[in-house]
Amino acid sequence: MENNKGRMQEYWKRNVRILFILLALWFIVSFVFGILLVDELNAIRLGGYKLGFWFAQQGSIYSFVIIIFVYVWLMNKLDREFDVHED
Repeated sequence: MENNKGRMQEYWKRNVRILFILLALWFIVSFVFGILLVDELNAIRLGGYKLGFWFAQQGSIYSFVIIIFVYVWLMNKLDREFDVHED
């Protein structure tokens, strides 16, 4: 019983670590690239658009969708590792 409790605490720690890393990435892409560094990034053009504008308008949305898929993949992997998967 105690071993299982320790194992679940480790599972939760790793889950929270994954969550914080992915949220930090989302913050960097949406806030830092889209707002704080927009002027510096606008000096770079991507497909004819200013890069800062692209991050503010589309990059943060694309990043968010990719982060969701990465989170699902990582959590499924973690669930199998700790044998708490559903299938």
